[in-house]
Amino acid sequence: MDRIYEKTMLFDFYGDLLTEHQRSVYRDAVYHDLSLGEIAEERGITRQGVHDMIRRCDKILQGYENKLHLVERFSKARKTIGEIERLTVKAEKDIDRQECLRDVRRLCHELLNEL
Repeated sequence: MDRIYEKTMLFDFYGDLLTEHQRSVYRDAVYHDLSLGEIAEERGITRQGVHDMIRRCDKILQGYENKLHLVERFSKARKTIGEIERLTVKAEKDIDRQECLRDVRRLCHELLNEL
């Protein structure tokens, strides 16, 4: 998973668990792609302070993921849904329809067990 995508996913899932100040700084860095200097100037803190806060937020967010695995489970569910979509398209074309339906049923059970 590329680093920016990973950061945005972690923030989407766990960002509300950060303080408002941490969320705001992290959002500016990750979503708005502001430089450390721009964020520091806007907030009246040092560039090093911004850098440290972003690193601290990264560790906090990754810590939540290490314990809860929500992003990992979401990514797996998304991949499974994509596979179901592929199989339904294949079944619509009447290529090994029963085999496709068995695979769809298996994937649905896996997905439901994940949730």
